[in-house]
Amino acid sequence: VQLQASGGGLVEAGGSLRLSCAASGSIFSIRNMGWYRQAPGKERQLVATVTNAHIETYADSVKGRFTISRDNTVNTVYLEMDSLKPEDTAIYYCYADHWRPGVERRYWGRGTLVTVSS
Repeated sequence: VQLQASGGGLVEAGGSLRLSCAASGSIFSIRNMGWYRQAPGKERQLVATVTNAHIETYADSVKGRFTISRDNTVNTVYLEMDSLKPEDTAIYYCYADHWRPGVERRYWGRGTLVTVSS
């Protein structure tokens, strides 16, 4: 299973970006999908998750500004980021929890850089 993330870039504070992450390959079933981020000099932080039943969870720091969603027909997860702040600057990594009978494994995308200027 491979994950391909896209949509990062440079945006001014208060602006918006939409990240996408598509899973491909030999897919049996994908359970949770989501996004982490890692800012320079900081640990990787969970941003948001969405189950295959579309139940969403968010880090407190992004609640009300970010929206996670997924399209199970194309195995893709999205992160709509609004009201961006400079502290949202980070590399964003998507993940997918893949399951097949007897095996569950988390796969990661390569990361996409989001830079928010003040």
